[in-house]
Parts: sequence; C-alpha cells; structure tokens
Amino acid sequence: MGKIILELDVMMAKRHMSLNDLSDKVGIANVNMSKIKNNKVNAIRFSTLAGICEALECEPGDILKFDANAADDDVV
Repeated sequence: MGKIILELDVMMAKRHMSLNDLSDKVGIANVNMSKIKNNKVNAIRFSTLAGICEALECEPGDILKFDANAADDDVV
C-alpha cells in the first residue's frame, strides 16, 4: 500500500519561510511543525493543515503527495 507524503519543506522553500515563522503563523509548537515537515507524523488535523495552507498561501495538494511505491513499514 502507498503512503501520503508531506512535501512541506518544498513549499516552505518556495515561500522563503523558516520553520520558526511557519510555526508562529500556524500557532503550533516548533517541535511539532518539525515533525510534520520531516514526515514523522501519521496524521494531521484539518485545522493544522488549513493553517499551514493559509500561512504558505497554497492548497493542500501543493504539500500532500501520494507515493504508490512506499512500503507499509516506511516511516513517513
């Protein structure tokens, strides 16, 4: 089965936004935003996703990708 991959780092780079700035704008702890950015989460709240999209002026599809080749035991 494939996996959903977060490409938050790509959009952050395009928008020239640091992890600290994004965390502040979304209103979540820097350590939690880092986990999201590094694909170390199994779920994300829609409210957090909405905050990220608002801060980065993007759509969810800009940061969420499906990897059909990712194995079930891959850490994402």
